[in-house]
Amino acid sequence: QVQLVESGGGLVQAGGSLRLSCAASGRTFSSYSMGWFRQAPGKEREFVAGIHWSAGNKRYADSVKGRFTISRDNAKNTVYLQMNSLKPEDTAVYYCAADPQGRWFPVTYAYWGQGTQVTVSS
Repeated sequence: QVQLVESGGGLVQAGGSLRLSCAASGRTFSSYSMGWFRQAPGKEREFVAGIHWSAGNKRYADSVKGRFTISRDNAKNTVYLQMNSLKPEDTAVYYCAADPQGRWFPVTYAYWGQGTQVTVSS
């Protein structure tokens, strides 16, 4: 069983920045592929960014390319999402997800965190 705990959400003005963190349990975190998703009110959950276990491959949704950066620290069992130039349309609950099999597109995210709220005011 993998447990994921997100943190770092909050309220920020448009143009501002936030860094989300996701702490994962498990002694083999370094072999997990990790991802960030988000869900805005009334909308379906959507992919934001993904990172391979090796950190050599990353993928982003077109809507966040150039503004968001995903990274990981395997020594800390943590994955990050640095969000810059935030827009009101980035407002959503952000979820961390893990594929313990370390797959890379297709990825099967079998474990999910509880989510952290990000609100961007205009």
